[in-house]
Amino acid sequence: MKQNKLVKGRTNIIGITGGVGAGKSSVLDIISRSYNARIILSDDVANDIKKKGCPAYSELISLLGDRILGDDQEIDRKKMAEAIFGDPILLKKVNMILHPAVNTYILDNIRSERESRRYDFVFVEAALLIENGYKDIVDELWYVYADEDIRRDRLRRFRGYSDEKISDIFARQLDDDSFRKNCDFVIDNSGSLNEAFEQVDNRLKSIGEW
Repeated sequence: MKQNKLVKGRTNIIGITGGVGAGKSSVLDIISRSYNARIILSDDVANDIKKKGCPAYSELISLLGDRILGDDQEIDRKKMAEAIFGDPILLKKVNMILHPAVNTYILDNIRSERESRRYDFVFVEAALLIENGYKDIVDELWYVYADEDIRRDRLRRFRGYSDEKISDIFARQLDDDSFRKNCDFVIDNSGSLNEAFEQVDNRLKSIGEW
C-alpha cells in the first residue's frame, strides 16, 4: 500500500476507479451515508451536460440532428444511442464532444469544492480516471477491485449481460496490474460491502477522526 496522501483540515479529493462489476457505486453509496462527502459520478455528469442550455447540447444536435430530441426538446438517450449504433466513426465524434465536457465539469467542481471546504471529501468516480490523467489532479486514486469471476456473476445477475458482452467489455478496460500500479489504495470488494467499507474506514481514519 502506498503512502497516505490525505490531510485532515482540508477538502480531500479522491478518485474512484475500477473495472465494470467491481461495485464502485455500492462502495460510494455507503461512503456518502457515512462521511461528509460529495460524490461526483461521471455517468451523471455525462447526462447533465447533454441537457438543454449546456455546451454539449448544441454540439450533439449539430452532429446528430434533431432526430435525437424527445418531445420536451431534451436529448433522448435511447434516440441518441440508435443514431450512433453501429457507426464507430460517429461514436468517436460523440465521445470527442462528451469526454472534454465531462472533464471540464469535474475539474471546475473540484476547484470550487477545494475553495469552499464544505466537505471533508469529494469522491470522483469514472472508469477512465487513469487514462485521463486524474492521478495528477486528485489527492489519492483508489481502485475498487473484485475477483473476475465475481464481477462476471454480478454482471450476469444484475445487468443481464451475456458472457460474450462481458468478455468484450473486460478486453477494453485496464487490467488489474495497471490499476494497482497507478492507484494509491486498493479496496477489495470481492466479499461483503461491510468488509469493503471497513477498509475505507480504516484508510480515512488513519488521518484523524471524522
